[in-house]
Amino acid sequence: MAFGSFDQKSSSHTVSEINMVPLIDVMLVLLVIFIITAPLLSHSININLPQVSAQPVETEPKVIDLAVDEHGQLFWNEEAISEDDLTARFAVESKQDPQPDLRIRADLNTRYEVLAQVMSSARKGGMKRIGFVTRPNPDAANASPPGAEANSQAQQPAAPAAAQ
Repeated sequence: MAFGSFDQKSSSHTVSEINMVPLIDVMLVLLVIFIITAPLLSHSININLPQVSAQPVETEPKVIDLAVDEHGQLFWNEEAISEDDLTARFAVESKQDPQPDLRIRADLNTRYEVLAQVMSSARKGGMKRIGFVTRPNPDAANASPPGAEANSQAQQPAAPAAAQ
């Protein structure tokens, strides 16, 4: 393959041009292949499909609201229930399809031990979807990140004690 002219004077000079003819040949071959195979990809059998008008069935998931007051009293969907009956009641509810969501609403002053026992009973009863209901903090948008309050309090000088 010659990359230069027929001159003998500049035989050490190379031409840095790309020959476009082979690239165009490859492009045309690919174009012909796609033109031939494109009709084969479409469905060639005509089928008369039936027309239906069905609405999707939307089922509202069942929710179990379990409230715990500050004294540890339990309320199953606003009805008082004892802690001993929880596991049996959870076992009955967990067999439903789809399984209902358990939402625990606990008072701010509820002991952690009571909540742990309720969650343990739910797990023993077979409940898989357990959630907590909380109230959003209105000052959350303006609040500083955790730990920032301790830093700001540490930076403020303490007020001098009153002399007696």
